[in-house]
Amino acid sequence: QVQLVESGGGLVQPGGSLKLSCAASGSIFRLDHMGWFRQAPQKQREWVATIRRDGSTSYPDSVKGRFTISRDNDKNTVSLQMNSLKPEDTAVYYCNVIGRGYWPWGLGTQVTVSS
Repeated sequence: QVQLVESGGGLVQPGGSLKLSCAASGSIFRLDHMGWFRQAPQKQREWVATIRRDGSTSYPDSVKGRFTISRDNDKNTVSLQMNSLKPEDTAVYYCNVIGRGYWPWGLGTQVTVSS
């Protein structure tokens, strides 16, 4: 059973930065594409970033140029560097596998962007 644990969230002012981390246990991590998602209050969960097995990345326009996803296959971790944060980035952030059935969702990590 794969377990996902997200961390690194917090309260930050607009324009600030945060780096999120996700640890995945119980999987052959390097074989999977991984992604970050977020869910704001009363909104559906949305995709934020993908990093594929080969290290290539994709982002939606809403975060492109501000967010950077990375992975460490030796440590089974995936990270999300978030810069130039905006109030609309406020959400609970989750990581999960991309391209096949999702693993059980972790608890996520809360990111709040507010002055």
